[in-house]
Amino acid sequence: MYKNIVFALCGCFLSFGLIAQSSSIESILREVEQNNQELKALGQYAESRALELKSGNNLPDPQLGAYYLPFGEHSTGDYSEFQVSQSFEFPTVYSTRRNLIDKQTDQLELDYQARRQEILAQAKEYCLNLIYLNKRLTTETLRVEQAKQVFEQVQELYEKEQVGILELNKAKVAWIQEQFKIQQIESDQRNTMLLLKNLNGGAEIRFSSDEYALSLDLSDKESVWQEKQSEDPELVKLKQQEAIAQQSLRLAKNRTLPNLTAGFNSQGVAGERFSGVYAGISIPLWSNRNKVKAAQSQVDFQQSINTSLSLQAYSAFEKQYNDYEIMFSKFQEYEATLSGLNSDNLLLQAYQLGELSFMEYYMELKFYRQAYDTMLDMQYQLYVSQTQILKHQL
Repeated sequence: MYKNIVFALCGCFLSFGLIAQSSSIESILREVEQNNQELKALGQYAESRALELKSGNNLPDPQLGAYYLPFGEHSTGDYSEFQVSQSFEFPTVYSTRRNLIDKQTDQLELDYQARRQEILAQAKEYCLNLIYLNKRLTTETLRVEQAKQVFEQVQELYEKEQVGILELNKAKVAWIQEQFKIQQIESDQRNTMLLLKNLNGGAEIRFSSDEYALSLDLSDKESVWQEKQSEDPELVKLKQQEAIAQQSLRLAKNRTLPNLTAGFNSQGVAGERFSGVYAGISIPLWSNRNKVKAAQSQVDFQQSINTSLSLQAYSAFEKQYNDYEIMFSKFQEYEATLSGLNSDNLLLQAYQLGELSFMEYYMELKFYRQAYDTMLDMQYQLYVSQTQILKHQL
């Protein structure tokens, strides 16, 4: 009975659920992204860190110096000198460092996006859990009604002295157990809502759908992997780290070029004054020793580790995808089998006709209910797994 009612309700509201649920989850994810305190803090950190990186490419402060030498023995007037100068690295160093800073800033954005997707995936899983709990609540509500009906029938038989007290007690316990399951589900719903509220920065969220309204079909494995390689921040970060290492090597090579100083100098004594430009050069013979080799070693390391991490990432993805396909196939078999059964009605009729004792009826019914619960749980796990596989789309 309960499965027939559930399937009927699903059929009646399928089209409405597909529209309402899709927009509901998307709106909640947008709200979480806007209100999540950790994401706000990470955004502020990324902004401050980007400014700090840019400040590392500033010119050093100009230098201003003056001499006035009135003391000592001399026949001419007092000696004075004034000089202002500006030191700077070779011009190509600044453009190379600016490119490095741009890549490091992009890395900060990738770090933010990776954490953002983790938080949104968690929020989506909470929504999926609420849908699962709502579906279970609908099912358990029907089971409570059915258990109550059976209990009342057994009570009538007991009053007519057609069954014993043990039969009556079993029917009552079965009814109480179903009521407790509803209380447990409602408790789980409240706890999940608290977790979702926490992700939303403490702001209340309303969510009451009992339909997933999302297709469980996935694109083929290689298509999903290619998409992840270009859109998953964790995978893009591997390429970005290698690009940063390459750019750091270019910077190290450019810093072997001489540093320059330019300025203005004015000297005067006994009413005479000499003025002109000042130029200087600092050859980095010692300060950059082994830095190019170190940068090259970092490039080699990054290339090797990226290859290893990429292989590990693909292996993990492949296992996750294959597990999903196996579970999806099994779920389809469960769904096809259970949707065509009418076991609860047949068992109830057999019990009412006296063909089954209450215990036999209850054990048989429990078997089919466990199978249906397994199907619901499997469906929920599929959506959670799908969320993880397609996390890069959030």
